[in-house]
Amino acid sequence: MKPDDLVKLVNRRMPFGKYEGWLVADLPGPYLNWFAREGFPPGEIGELLHLMHEIDHNGLGELLEPLRGKTRG
Repeated sequence: MKPDDLVKLVNRRMPFGKYEGWLVADLPGPYLNWFAREGFPPGEIGELLHLMHEIDHNGLGELLEPLRGKTRG
């Protein structure tokens, strides 16, 4: 994980699929679980989905609240 990955979760939008346009941080747990079972896509979006899955699975979503609305610097 890179230091700015948490900020990316609250700013990056899902580029494809059922939840296209949603912030990665707002994706529902069952959708993240599906990726965990079937495989995360390659590249940065896959890394962010994997990180968000870990955060969601461990009940740490509140850690992202202070970061919402901040731009990538």
